This record gives sequence, structure tokens and C-alpha cells, in this order.
Amino acid sequence: MSDGPLSGKLALVTGASRGIGRAVADRLYAAGAHVVRLARSLTDGSTERRTDLRCDVTDPAAVDRAAARVLAELGVPDVVVNNAGTFFIKRIEETSLEEFTRTLAVNLTGPFLVVRAFVPHLVQRGAGHLVTIGSVSDHVAYSGSTAYAASKYGLRGMHEVLRQDLSRTGVRTTLVSPGPVDTPIWDPVDPDSKPGFTKRSAMLQAEDIAAAVLYAVTQAPRVDVTEIRLMPTVYTARG
Repeated sequence: MSDGPLSGKLALVTGASRGIGRAVADRLYAAGAHVVRLARSLTDGSTERRTDLRCDVTDPAAVDRAAARVLAELGVPDVVVNNAGTFFIKRIEETSLEEFTRTLAVNLTGPFLVVRAFVPHLVQRGAGHLVTIGSVSDHVAYSGSTAYAASKYGLRGMHEVLRQDLSRTGVRTTLVSPGPVDTPIWDPVDPDSKPGFTKRSAMLQAEDIAAAVLYAVTQAPRVDVTEIRLMPTVYTARG
């Protein structure tokens, strides 16, 4: 068993094949946890302290299957990180219904399905930590981000209700809301070529978000880190 602040713990991270999710999974693994990584692009498999499960979090049956397998083979997670998400920039008149509903499905319905599958088990045990990866767009409105803002404001609302519902159950909750992070999600936008956007060289790195998650979940039981907001030091108003 690896030494570290999460030695002997079980952590589950969604959207863990790249970007923020992968960085979070790697950081929790380095801290000693057995990490379950969920993502559509992963192939089922296990190595020492790491289990990969292919799972589309927008598919209720897929989430239920993954949860049943984790609970049966590994037990109840100590940490659940809802990270899977999608992002694009379009004005509302340019946004199709399919794009809008898909964004809500990935960014809001998916986290709901994961919470529904795992949190009751955390409550029954009387311990655990739910981390929601939000965004600066869960509390700041940006032009051209109708679908993304709707999903992230909704995600923040769901998380806040969960915080109330889980108070005094032993299950802690943390909302991590970062500004722009330099991940492949920005490739279609190409912010370096657009005025008013934070340049990719100035953005946060995925590892910065992972460090915030690790900080939150490794505090003493008496400490409840309810929310963390991170922004680039050099930041423009647009994103």
C-alpha cells in the first residue's frame, strides 16, 4: 500500500481520460488513493491502485452499471469527483437544440446520475467527500456561453442543495470553480487569436485544479472546505 494522505482510500473521478479529470485522478493516485477513472474513451482495466471503466455519464444505465461494479468489487468511494464536462462558445441564435441539450446532459444530468448512484452509500457509511468541478461560469455570465452557463449555474445550484441535504451526515462537499484552464477543450476556440480572451500561456493548468481538489479532500475531518475559486493571475474579462 502506498504512503500518502489518501493511503487506503478509494477515489472516483469522472471525465478522467484527459484534462482536469486526468490531472485530478493522477494527483489523488500520487497521494496514495486507489483511483477509479470513468470516461467514455477509456477501456475497462485495472492495475495496482487504478481501475478504468468506460462510462458515458449521460447514460443512466451505464452509470448504474459502473456504480454497481465499483461498489461490489472495491467498496464505497471515500472521494467522488464530478468532473466530466463539455464546453463551446456560441450565441443563443447560433446554438442548436441538440447542442444545448447535449451540454446540459454532460454538465448537469451526468453529475446528477453519479451523485444519485454513490452519495446514498456515502451517507449510509457516515463519511465521504463529494467534489464538484464547476467553473467561473457558474457565477459569472459571459457573452456567447448560453448553454455552458445554464449547465454550470445549474450544477452549482444542485451542489448547493446537496450541501444542505448532506450537512450533519458526515459527508463533506466542495465546489471547485476555476477560471480558464489550458486543456484541449479550448482547441476549437483558439483564444490566442481572439481579442479579449485570456491567452493559453496565462491560463491555469489542470494540475492547479488537481492541487485544489487534493487540498480539500485531505483536510482534517473538522474542516469543511465548502468552495474554492481559482483564477489566472493574468486574466481578461472574457475568459
